[in-house]
Amino acid sequence: MSASLTSPVGAACVIGAGGSGLAACKALRDRGLAFDCFERGSAVGGLWRYDNDNGLSAIYKSLQINTSRDMTAFADFPMPADYPHFPGHEQIRDYLEAYVDRFGFRDQICFRTSVEHVQPEPGGTFAVTIRTADGARQTRRYRHVLVASGHHWLPRLPEFRGSFHGRLLHSHDYRTPEAFAGGRVLVVGMGNSGCDIACDLARVADRTLLSTRRGAHVIPKYLFGVPLDTVCPDVVWRFMPRWLFRRAFQAVVWANRGSLALYGLPTPAHAVLQEHPTISSDLPSLVRERRVVIKPDIDHLDGDGVVFTDGRREALDAIVLATGYRIAFPFLDRSVIAPDDNRVRLYRNVVHPQVPGLFFIGLVQPWGALFPLSEAQAAWVGDVVAGRCRLPGREAMERAIDAELTAMRRRYVASPRHTIQVDFQAYRALLQRERRRGRRRLTAA
Repeated sequence: MSASLTSPVGAACVIGAGGSGLAACKALRDRGLAFDCFERGSAVGGLWRYDNDNGLSAIYKSLQINTSRDMTAFADFPMPADYPHFPGHEQIRDYLEAYVDRFGFRDQICFRTSVEHVQPEPGGTFAVTIRTADGARQTRRYRHVLVASGHHWLPRLPEFRGSFHGRLLHSHDYRTPEAFAGGRVLVVGMGNSGCDIACDLARVADRTLLSTRRGAHVIPKYLFGVPLDTVCPDVVWRFMPRWLFRRAFQAVVWANRGSLALYGLPTPAHAVLQEHPTISSDLPSLVRERRVVIKPDIDHLDGDGVVFTDGRREALDAIVLATGYRIAFPFLDRSVIAPDDNRVRLYRNVVHPQVPGLFFIGLVQPWGALFPLSEAQAAWVGDVVAGRCRLPGREAMERAIDAELTAMRRRYVASPRHTIQVDFQAYRALLQRERRRGRRRLTAA
């Protein structure tokens, strides 16, 4: 049975204790605001906890981050200096554990507690129904809800004609390559997970294939011997005209890697910076050595193999679908938010313009690191919740959303993976401006 709704109304509720949820918790704590954080698993870390018992983690054993240590860290909590430039997932997990203990809010996280439903109420509050580890349900009221449940947990599964008799799995369920030793394996998708997994499998599989619909601009992790995301200063990313920056960036990548054709990789029809970056220092050489064989899109499944769009057939033992994820919020009614085709109408990717008090932290796909952006989002939301900052009116937010969606369609290749895409430096600066403008609106009111 649900508890009575006559209990006192809390200031805020945070859903999820991954990196974005922890940034939200700290922002609320820094402002002296009462909050509860609900985490389905038994520990913090979210995506970064290998085989997390929340059942949602997609981490594979060999995973390293694609953004550098110093650019990925929270502003007030550097990563240990002895971490490598690109830490592994275990190190990120340990870093998040240390972050919670450093700022002392572990006791405000309710572990092994899932959020089953969030219902906006006419009075401006939210009824949040939770289920604890023992199966007990309880409903609490909050004035604000900060959703930090992540968007890499519900696999997007393509539909193919025909059927396949071998092993078929999504990259979400891939962990180690040993089970594929000596086999013929196809990886579908040339994003970061697809490239990582193909490189992983090439060490043990008899034949490793990588299928791609349109190719990708594969960018090395290091440029001129330093991590990719530290080469250009913020001012260049933010203020150089995009057409000029694109040309300069392509020239720098070419100088470090050479042409894609040199390795036998397909040259995409779209320009660099028109897609989420595919970052790999290993794939080009593995393709050149024929340890990973590039194939076009799948036409249909064919029993113990597949037929590609070029008409060629390959016999296979397994297929790994690195085809991305669907954005979903099972605890919110579709009348509140319906992220069909991964499209969400949120002001600055954070604020629900039609439901005051509902915010989303970490719901972006950045060219760059996520943690500092979640931190900046949380600081803005924290100011709003604390009454230090005022949001624009509903109509102004809706107009801004329309403009952002139009710019997104012009900038990026049409794909569900680009609906929440942002540039790290420009987006962080935008959030900082929102905080300043919000303070001025409050003063002028």
